[in-house]
Amino acid sequence: MRVIVFIVDTSASMNQRAYLGGRRHSLLDVAKNAVETFVKIRQRSPESHGDRYMLLTFEEPPFNIKAGWKENLETLSNELKNLQATGLSTLEVALKSAFDLLNVKRMETGIDMYGQGRHPFFLQPAVIVAITDGGKLAYNGGIHEELNLPMNNNIPGAELTREPFRWDQRLFGLVLRLTGTPPLESVPMGFVPRDGSPIDAICEATGGRSYAITSHSMLMQCVDSLVQKIQSGVVMYFEKIGPDPPLLTEGKDDCSSGEVLLDDDSKAVFAESSWQVGRRMIHVPRSAKGFAVGFWPIPEAFWPDVNTRSLAPRTAHPVIQYTCTNQNPMIIENLPFDKYEVEPCPLTQYILSRKQASTCWQVFVPNSYRSSESGQHPFGYLKASRNLQSVNLIVMPYNYPALLPLLDELFRVHRLKPTAEWRGHFANYLRTMPPYYATPLRRALTRMGATNLASTLIPESLDNYMSYSIVNYLKRLKHQAKVEFDRVCSEVGGTRQVVVDSIEVIPRSAFCKDFITNPNLIEKCLNSREQMNEFPGFALALKEREMRAQNFLNPFDIPRSMLLDQVARMRANFLQPSPAALTKLQDEDDVHSMPVGQTRNGREYLKRIAPPLREIESTPVRQHMFENSFKIDKQMMVDEADIDLVGGSSSQSGGHGAKRPSESPNPIPVRPSKRKAGPLPRDFFFRRPFSPLSLASPSPQPSPIPMLLGDMEIRPDSPLPNVNSPMFSSPTVGRVDSEDESDSLLVIADYSIDPPAETSLLNGTSKCTLTEDPPGGNIVMPSPLQTLTENVFLSHVGASVSVNQSINFKN
Repeated sequence: MRVIVFIVDTSASMNQRAYLGGRRHSLLDVAKNAVETFVKIRQRSPESHGDRYMLLTFEEPPFNIKAGWKENLETLSNELKNLQATGLSTLEVALKSAFDLLNVKRMETGIDMYGQGRHPFFLQPAVIVAITDGGKLAYNGGIHEELNLPMNNNIPGAELTREPFRWDQRLFGLVLRLTGTPPLESVPMGFVPRDGSPIDAICEATGGRSYAITSHSMLMQCVDSLVQKIQSGVVMYFEKIGPDPPLLTEGKDDCSSGEVLLDDDSKAVFAESSWQVGRRMIHVPRSAKGFAVGFWPIPEAFWPDVNTRSLAPRTAHPVIQYTCTNQNPMIIENLPFDKYEVEPCPLTQYILSRKQASTCWQVFVPNSYRSSESGQHPFGYLKASRNLQSVNLIVMPYNYPALLPLLDELFRVHRLKPTAEWRGHFANYLRTMPPYYATPLRRALTRMGATNLASTLIPESLDNYMSYSIVNYLKRLKHQAKVEFDRVCSEVGGTRQVVVDSIEVIPRSAFCKDFITNPNLIEKCLNSREQMNEFPGFALALKEREMRAQNFLNPFDIPRSMLLDQVARMRANFLQPSPAALTKLQDEDDVHSMPVGQTRNGREYLKRIAPPLREIESTPVRQHMFENSFKIDKQMMVDEADIDLVGGSSSQSGGHGAKRPSESPNPIPVRPSKRKAGPLPRDFFFRRPFSPLSLASPSPQPSPIPMLLGDMEIRPDSPLPNVNSPMFSSPTVGRVDSEDESDSLLVIADYSIDPPAETSLLNGTSKCTLTEDPPGGNIVMPSPLQTLTENVFLSHVGASVSVNQSINFKN
C-alpha cells in the first residue's frame, strides 16, 4: 500500500491572486487544482489500486487532519473543496503532524524492526506533497527564519529514531511563485529549479526536493513528475571511504591496472565530487501479487545483545559506506541474494561511465559489530548491470567473503558431511555475524538442500539475543501505538471547538494627564494611577464565528439566549409524547439548513422514513415521486379519470352538477378477476364494522371490498335493518356468477347487507332476477336504505339498470 499525503497551505497569504490562463485565481484554488490533477493522473495507472490518500492543512492539530487512514477519496475531495485560507504559516506543525500520522501506523504494525536489522522489503512507501506559497513561517509568537521541526515525542516509539521521518518517506515541496500579472515572455519547458525557501532543506533531508513554480504549465509538469516518483523504495545515505579511483589521461589506452578512461562529461562529474556523498533511493522489487521481495536484512549499527537494557536511537537513513577498490563479485549456486536498483544520480553516472560490468565495489555499515572497523565485514556490493543501463545494490549474507567459501566447501568437498575443522571455522563466522542473521541464514541453508544441517549448525540460542526488558519494551510500545492510532482516527473529521479569538492590547504610551484635580484625592489615587497606565494581559474579546452547537452531544454548547427553546426541543425529543408525529432526534431547523450539495439527496431521506400502514384493499393512491410530480407508479395501470369511478367520491353521490355512473354515456367496464369454482371461506362475510358516512362528506370513502351476496331478498315491504347493526359493512364490489358465464353481473354498491348467520351459500352458483317496484308509486325509505337503492349500479354486458329497481336474489 502506497500512501500519498497532501499538505495544503491554508494561511491567509494563499488568498493572493495569480494570473493563470487569462484569469486571476487565488493560490489556494491553484493548490486545490493541483491536488485534483495529481489524483486523476495517478488513478490512470494500474498500480494505483490500494493507494491511500490523506489531506492535512496548516491548522492546529488534530483539526488539521482532514482525511486520515480511514477516510476514502470522496471524503478527501469534499474536504478539499471546503478549505479556506484563514490561518498562519505553521509549516513545521503540519509536517510534524504528517510524519506522526504515518509513524503511528508503522509502530503498530512493527515494520521498523528495531534491534533486528533493517529490512527494505518491510516498507510502507509514502510520498508527502506540500503545496505552499513560500511565505514567512509565521506563528503566534512571531516569525521563524528557519524551518525547525518540533521534536516532541507525541507517538510511542518516536524516541527510537533521531529524525521525525523514516527511510521510505519522501517530501516534495511545490512552492507557488506565481505572479498576478501576465508574464512578459513564455517560460521554457525543462528543468525546474529548486526553491530557496526553508522547505527545501527538509525536502533534501528526506530524499526529495522542492520545485519553484512560476507558471501553470510548469506546475502541471511537476505534478506529472511527482506521480512518476510514487515507487516502492527506501532512501540510503551513501558515503565513500578510502582512496579515490585512479584516473587516466586521454593518451593512455591500457586499462589493465584498474585505471579507467573517462570522457569529458564524466570528468566534470568526478571533479565536482558530488557523487561521493549523498542520499540515494533504491527501488525494492515487487512480486506478481504486489508484495515487496527480499531475503537478507541490512546490518544495523549498535545492535543490542543479552546484556543491553535499552535500545539506542538510530538514524532514519542507514549510512552505507563503499570503497572504490575493484573486487570480483562472488556468488555460489542456489544461494539467495537481493538485488535493488539505485535511482539515477551522479554516483550511478560515474559507475556506468567506467563501463566495467565485471567488477564491483563492496559496501559496509559502520559499527555493525562490536569492532569499530568497518572494512572487515561487507554485506554486499555495488555493481553495474550487464547492459550498462543501471547500477544495482547486491545484498548478500553478512561478511559474505568469509561465508561463501565455507558453504562452497560444504557442498562440493564435504558433500554435506562437515568435519570438525570445518565446524570450527563456521563457528568463528557465527561469532562475527549479528545474531539477527541466524534466521535468514537457516532458511538459506534449507533452500540450498542442507535441511538437516540448518538446525544443527546454527543453534536456536542465537534467536534469543535480546534481553527480556527490551522485548517487553517493544511489546508495550506496539500496544500503546495501537491505542494512539485508534485515538487519532477517532479525532479525524470531528467538529472543531471554536475558540474565541481576542485582540491583545499593547500600550503604546502612558497616560500623562491628571484626571483628578482635588489635592486631597491625589495622594489616595497614586496606586490606582499606576494601574491605569499599565494593561498587563488585557485583551478585547471578539464575537464567535462559525459557532455550530452540537445540541444532542454537549448541552454546554447551547447559547444562553437559546437555552429555553432548546430545552423544550430536547424534552420533546426525549419524551416522545406523540408517536404519530414521528419526532426524531434531529432539529427541524437542521433539516432545512442543509448544504446545497445535499439537498438532492431526497431519496435517501425518504428511505429512512418508516412507511405508513396500508389500508386493507385500499384504492391505489398516487405514489410520491421526488423531483417529478407527474410521475406515477409503473405498477398502476389505472387512468386518472377512472379512479373516482372505483372509489365512489362524494362528487358523484351528491350535487347537481355531478354525473352518476348510470347516466354516463360511455360507462367504462371494470373487469374483475374471476374466482375459481368452489365454496367460499368461512370468514368471508365477517368484516370489521364501520360507521356509515354522510353523503355530503368531503373526505373520500373507503375502498370497496369484494363480497358475494347469497340467498337474500330485499323488498319494499321487508323490515328495515338497523343502521348501527354489524350487518352494514363498507362499500362493496360484488360479483354474482350465474350458471351461464355470459350472464355474470357486477354489483357496485356503497353499502351492503351481511346475510344472517342461517343463510346458506350455494355451491359456487346463484341466480339473479330483477323485479319491478309494486304499483303505488315511489316508496319513501330511510336514509340508509335510500343510499343503498340509489347507489346500486348493475352492469350486464354493457347494459345499465334503472335506479328505482330493487334486487331480488333467489336460488
